[in-house]
Amino acid sequence: MDPLSDVLSLLKVKSVLSARFEAADPWALRFPAYRHVKFGGVIKGDRWVWIEGVTVPVKLSAGDFYLLTDGSPYCFASDPGVALQDGEKVFADHLDADGIIRYGRGEARTISVGGLFEFDGDMSGLLLNLLPSLVHVPAAAPHARPLRAALELFKAETESVQPGATAMAGSIANMVLLNILRAHLAANPRSTGWLGALSDARIGAALRMMHETIAHRWKVEELASKVGMSRTAFIERFKDLVGVPPLEYLIRWRMTMARDALKTGNDNLANIAAAIGYASETTFSSTFKKMFGQSPSQYRSEVRSKV
Repeated sequence: MDPLSDVLSLLKVKSVLSARFEAADPWALRFPAYRHVKFGGVIKGDRWVWIEGVTVPVKLSAGDFYLLTDGSPYCFASDPGVALQDGEKVFADHLDADGIIRYGRGEARTISVGGLFEFDGDMSGLLLNLLPSLVHVPAAAPHARPLRAALELFKAETESVQPGATAMAGSIANMVLLNILRAHLAANPRSTGWLGALSDARIGAALRMMHETIAHRWKVEELASKVGMSRTAFIERFKDLVGVPPLEYLIRWRMTMARDALKTGNDNLANIAAAIGYASETTFSSTFKKMFGQSPSQYRSEVRSKV
C-alpha cells in the first residue's frame, strides 16, 4: 500500500457521526477536551470555530469542512462575541426524536454535521503529531469536490432516521477523513513529516517504495538512485521533509508495523522479524526494545493482558 493507506490502516479508524445541529442566531457553544480528532461540515449558513488558547476564530461557510486535532476545548458560534454556553448540555437538552439538535427560535440559519474519529491509541501519533490543530478546507478549494459530494450524503442521511444509518454515516465519515487529508496536502505541499513528503515527487516515490517492500534490505544509495538523486542530495532532502534520515524512518516504520503485528496477530517473533526485513530475531528484539523501552515479548504480554 501507499504510505497514507498504510498509516490509516494501522490507525484502526473508528468514526462516529455525533450530531446534526440546526440553530437560529445568536448562539455560541463551548465543548470540553476530547481524544483524537473532531470533524464536521457546514450544510447551510456561516459559523465560527476556534480552539481555546490555540487559534483565533475561523469563519466557516456552507460547504466547508474542518478537523480539530489537538484535543483541547473548542468553541462554535454564530458570532465570536456571543456569550458561550455549555455545548454538551445544549446538545443534550435540544436533541429531538429524529436525531437532530435544534436550538433557538425561528428558522435555522446554520446547519452543520459533526462527529469524532477515534484511532488506535498506540498509533495515533503517526497522524496527530503531523497535523495543525485546526484544518480548514473551504468549499471552493481545488481538491474539495469529493467533500462537497460527501456533504450531500451527510445531509440526506441526517434529515431523518433511516435503516442502516450508523453504518452509512461511518462509511461517509471515513471517506471525509481521507479527502480532508488529501485536500490539506494539496494546499500545503511543504507540510512537515511524511504527510508533507508524500507530495514531493522524489521523496514521495522513495517513501512508497519503502512501504511497498518493507522487508527489502534497502540501502540509501539504492533509494537515491531509483529516484534520480545523488546520495547526499537525497539524504538532505529526505531529512528536510520527513524530519529524520531515510534509514531511521525505515526502522521506525518497521517497528511500528511490528508493534501492530504483536498486538493483533499470533505470529512468532521470528516470522514478524522476517516480514519486516530482519534476518535475526535478536537484532529485531534489540531494535524494538531500544525504540519502545520493552522487548517484543513484554509488549505482547502487556497488551494481551489488557484485553
